[in-house]
Amino acid sequence: MTQLRVVVADDNPVVRAGLTALLSGRDDISVVAEAANGHEACEVTARHRPDVVLLDVRMPVMDGLAALPYLASIAPVMMLTYSGESETVQEALRRGAGGYLVHGEFTVEQLIAAVRDIGAGRAHLTPTAAGALVAHLRATGSAKGATEAMSSDADADADANAHSDSEVPYDQRPVTSPKPSQLQSNMGQSRFQLSGREAEIMDLIASGMNNQQIAATCFITEKTVKNHINRIFAKLHSTNRAEAAAKWLGAAG
Repeated sequence: MTQLRVVVADDNPVVRAGLTALLSGRDDISVVAEAANGHEACEVTARHRPDVVLLDVRMPVMDGLAALPYLASIAPVMMLTYSGESETVQEALRRGAGGYLVHGEFTVEQLIAAVRDIGAGRAHLTPTAAGALVAHLRATGSAKGATEAMSSDADADADANAHSDSEVPYDQRPVTSPKPSQLQSNMGQSRFQLSGREAEIMDLIASGMNNQQIAATCFITEKTVKNHINRIFAKLHSTNRAEAAAKWLGAAG
């Protein structure tokens, strides 16, 4: 079995020890090095060339955000931290983080799954980080911008017709595990008579996610995502993602 080689960087020795014990207990994961600050993280990552780096934000000598661009040039990086501030999340994503997990918002199994997904090129965000990302997209984006961004999404027709299993390849946009209460737009949900889950999925579509990412976000299958999208399109009287997003953002913005 090919093992995922992981570097754990956190200034708290108890957290480091706990993560190392937790991850090393899996047959397909091994912790190859630990680091107590960003400078050490850069050194051990350059030396070991791991498959995944778990990185705290606030550390002495060099913090995680300062080390992030260098680390991300070597291996996929997942922020694993108590820091859930919106600006911090956005800056981490801008600097190359492939995921952002806030302590207290995930189970052990979800952490293990996230590490495996990061190693495979699929990103993860926990609810606080997801909320920050969506809020930022809504604050800086527009219906026109979202429509243009998604007009080239190759799985739009598959969603509309639900007859194709083809999916758009992963494109490095973050995947989240948001709480419905953080993402639902009450105005849009009420206007189009969407269920809570449908409103959540419509928010994720409007943020630019494809089916694979939405499935990972909501912990459901891609087939279930397609079924939801078909019902959403019917309620929004839309035939593709771009049209649905434009109507949704127009109602919810």
